[in-house]
Order: sequence, then C-alpha cells, then structure tokens
Amino acid sequence: MTRLFLLFQLSLGFVVGSLAPLARANEAGTDPRPTLVFFGDSLTAGYGLENHVADAFPGLLQAKIDREGLAYRVVNAGLSGDTTAGGLRRIDWVLRQPVDVFVLELGGNDGLRGLPLATARANLQAIMERVRARNPQVRIILAGMQLPTSMGTYAEGFARLFPELAAANGTGLIPFLLEGVGGVPELNLPDGIHPTVEGHRRIADTVWPYLRPFLVARTASGSPQLHPGRGTESVGP
Repeated sequence: MTRLFLLFQLSLGFVVGSLAPLARANEAGTDPRPTLVFFGDSLTAGYGLENHVADAFPGLLQAKIDREGLAYRVVNAGLSGDTTAGGLRRIDWVLRQPVDVFVLELGGNDGLRGLPLATARANLQAIMERVRARNPQVRIILAGMQLPTSMGTYAEGFARLFPELAAANGTGLIPFLLEGVGGVPELNLPDGIHPTVEGHRRIADTVWPYLRPFLVARTASGSPQLHPGRGTESVGP
C-alpha cells in the first residue's frame, strides 16, 4: 500500500489530460454504437505509457469488447491528477457526447490529500446525478480505491465510501481497482508508482468480470436498460 500511496501523491502534481481533441468526440456522434465512458484520474488516463490510448486499461477493455463482438465504443476521459472536485467541474464537458455506460474512477487523490470524506462523497454523488440527468437509463459502475492502513480511521472511512455510494445509488461496484497491482514493483513503471502496460492488463482483467455482464445483457436484450450482473477513444478539455 506504500507504493499505492506514492502513486496518488505524485499524480497530484501532474495535470496531464487525455490528448485527443474535441473534434474526435464530436465525430463520435456519427458512431451508432453505445458509448462506454471511463471517467477518472491518472490510472484511467494511462499516465507514463507510450501509447496511452491503446495500452491504458480502457483501451485494453475496448480490445476485449471487440474480440467478443460487443458493439460498444470506449471513451477514455481520464485526467491525471484529477480530484472529485475537478471531475465535477469537467463532467458537463464530457457529457456533450452520449453516455450509455459510465465507469467512475475518482477519489484517490482526495484521500491522499486528506480532504473531507463528506466533500468527496458529495462530489461523486453530484457527478452521478449529472450523468443520470443526461441519460436516465445509463449504467454507472464505481471503481473503488483504498488508502494505506497507516492513515487510520480516515482510511477506514474512505474504504466504506465507495460501497456505500454504490448501494445508495444502485450502481455497480469494482471493490478495488488496483487489486494485485498496487505496490507490485514489476507491474509499475521505473518510478515505482504508475502501472506498466502489464499492470494495466491486470487492471483490465480486474474490471472485466464486473463490466462484461452488463454489456452482454444489454446487447442480448437490445434495450438501453442494463440488468444487474457481477458487481478507445480519449477525450479531454
């Protein structure tokens, strides 16, 4: 967990957004496939990877989706260093395109700064409400994070934040996005804190069992309403 702690500490200093221009998001309006948006920080953005579009976990999940013949367009809306407050400020920009499935990966930077949990909770709640206002039938999946146990009761409260929000809002939940990756040297870049391509593959493998059932169910039903299951492009302002 120490390396995980350093991961988020360093990411606070980087505000490196996804690099695709707004034109690409606008062009996507002609794509008939439903849109799957990953909205997060440096983990989603693929900070430090040579090809962040293809090799960050959202791009790897697009490859899994394509291999299974599921008609979804993945959009990587990650911004390195982002907090829940930053996400709330930019969510309306991201919602200028259709969103059918929304994976929300924010909160880690709030936790490592020791920001009030009530504020993080309110920001995440507001983001989800804006997404649902854009599409009431959207499926939202929260990506849970954890803090070092050395942070004591704050870390305990932080760990409860994501499952509590998921339960209150009826969303899916990935319990811990960095399961098996955080703190593992061979799965991180030379700085020891940002996942390698192999690390992102592990993250994609963690996410896939929670994501796939919703995509399969929606494809099978032909309905925009996703049914409960288990648990690319890049855009940036």
